[in-house]
Amino acid sequence: MASTPTEKKPHVLDEPSRDLETANDDVSVGRGDILSQEHIDPVLNAKMHLVNNAIDEIGFTGYQWKLFVLNGFGYAVDSLILLIQSIIAGKAALEFHPGWANGLTVAAYVGMLAGASFWGITADIIGRKFAFNVSLMICSIFAIVAGSSPNWIVLGLFVCLSSFGGGGNLVLDTAVFLEYLPSNKQWMLTLMACWWGIGQLIAGFFAWAFLPNFSCEDPSVNPDAPPCVYANNKGWRYVWFTSGALVFAMSIARITIIRLKETPKFLIGEGRDEEAVETLLFIANKYNRPCSLTLERMAACGEITRRREGSKWSPAEVGIHLKGLFATRRIGWSTSLIWGSWVLIGLAYPLYNVFLPQYLASRGAQFGQKSDYITWRNYALVNFSGIWGPVLAGWMCSRPWLGRKYTMVVGALVTCVFFFAYTQVRSETQNTAFTCIINFCLNIYYGTLYAYTPEVLPSAHRGTGNGLAVSGNRIMGILSAVIATYADTGTAVPIYICAALYVVMAGIAAVFPFEPYGRRSS
Repeated sequence: MASTPTEKKPHVLDEPSRDLETANDDVSVGRGDILSQEHIDPVLNAKMHLVNNAIDEIGFTGYQWKLFVLNGFGYAVDSLILLIQSIIAGKAALEFHPGWANGLTVAAYVGMLAGASFWGITADIIGRKFAFNVSLMICSIFAIVAGSSPNWIVLGLFVCLSSFGGGGNLVLDTAVFLEYLPSNKQWMLTLMACWWGIGQLIAGFFAWAFLPNFSCEDPSVNPDAPPCVYANNKGWRYVWFTSGALVFAMSIARITIIRLKETPKFLIGEGRDEEAVETLLFIANKYNRPCSLTLERMAACGEITRRREGSKWSPAEVGIHLKGLFATRRIGWSTSLIWGSWVLIGLAYPLYNVFLPQYLASRGAQFGQKSDYITWRNYALVNFSGIWGPVLAGWMCSRPWLGRKYTMVVGALVTCVFFFAYTQVRSETQNTAFTCIINFCLNIYYGTLYAYTPEVLPSAHRGTGNGLAVSGNRIMGILSAVIATYADTGTAVPIYICAALYVVMAGIAAVFPFEPYGRRSS
């Protein structure tokens, strides 16, 4: 690695069109900015370079630690909401007798699809701050209300609205954290995915605490069970109430603890150089760190090309952000491969994980395990194991011989191996152990992909690109629910499909055109 950010004074770029790859200064790490030669606007390129220098000079502070925790909770909320609807669907169905048992899964994915698209584009148009604060609040309110649903349709509506907030928030968590990270800490973007497993663990614990003790009996298991009504089936409602209350508390903590300022990279893209400099100087002064960036240095780079000619919300403005994701051949190729990866894992992940309770239940029945308590205990163990995949991935992607790309390749291939091995499980202990291992390995790939996506996208279009990538993921989640309606997810067939998909994902990761290791996001 190159010298630390504070060892030498930053170089000032007097010629904004100068090639930054060759004019790289001592403050830069490794080979410089990831997209240094890809920007069409050389002035924007130069200003982003100066902002990266300033962030490196300030270094990692308590501000980034707060973002790691409270942005990370956005990861947790996404997995929490998605897993909770899957966990409680069976118990709620006993009470409401729906016509389509997988309706809640579709509702959740439709909400997340809409949320990722809307909040992702919104973040590029009006800024990260508003979307970051509002989306999680929306999620918490409707999660609480979902526990009071009088019927299946209303429950699906509230699940959809809660997912709209949670799914959109996920897009912002990585973008906001990345745009404040010094380059030698960008690996923490991968580490932050451990919060995804924490969200799953919380969902598992809530299910373990409430469902075995406050749920009606399934008449298909016990023919003498009393009718399932509101009075004897409150467990799934308690799960929603507690989950929503937790998300609400964290959304308030975001506003009161972080007090997020708009990210400097968004401000630079909007031509608001003075605000960007003020934000960086504020952080430097608060944590007693050096920052030699000045407005004069920014002005010396020139004026960026103004992109907006009409309303912020005009179709032309949205089109500008879409075109920006294909500004050059390499950026376009990168965007296409990233979106393809998200589509593939969008099918593989829910086929395995969202419908995992059904598969675990079927395997438990084969092994003579009929206890709800044991089922949800095992589910909590599986989710606990998922926390540590991104921890290992964070270490792997910071190794020069792996980087982000080959961390994904290794994670995908190892997951594939254990998927095939899982079909040979013959005991309850093996069942639990292999499920835990798969969840661990799967999150090595998934966590790295979550981090890689915003790292290689242009800052001015990062929200749109990230949002549409996640949207493709959600579309396949909807498709997986349709597949589950007409296929038996209690068999090993989805496991074989998932294994094959991970082989394809490994191949795509190997040919990604950008490697972020040792370089700085633009």
